[in-house]
Amino acid sequence: MGMNISAGEEEELNSTINTTPLVDVMLVMLIIFLITIPVVIKTVQIDLPNVSNTPTQTKPENIVIAVTKDGEYYWNDARIADKATLLAKLKEVSVIRPQPEVHIRGDLAGRYEHVGRLVLYCQRSGISKIGFITIPVR
Repeated sequence: MGMNISAGEEEELNSTINTTPLVDVMLVMLIIFLITIPVVIKTVQIDLPNVSNTPTQTKPENIVIAVTKDGEYYWNDARIADKATLLAKLKEVSVIRPQPEVHIRGDLAGRYEHVGRLVLYCQRSGISKIGFITIPVR
């Protein structure tokens, strides 16, 4: 066994970065993305409906229920004392033909729980037309 020792000569240091592993990893990731992207984008072919945003026609028979941020309910500007009263009023309205629409105005700072509970009360009462009043985006 032998060793080559050069006395007096200094070898120069190689200060360049070896980019071969970097290029290999990049090419593998590129191939993976090229293979997986078409699978992710593929969806079920359906015909979506065309919708136009039309302003709500305010009719006198429509009922507007406001929900405050504290969870209080207002029936056409009159405060509802408790949820049993609200359910009773909704059941009275549900039997009227043609059935009036219920428009819900929920406070932006309120919890969704209160609005969701109101929708549940409307469904349990048999109200079939429920809408949400919002401010249009300009």
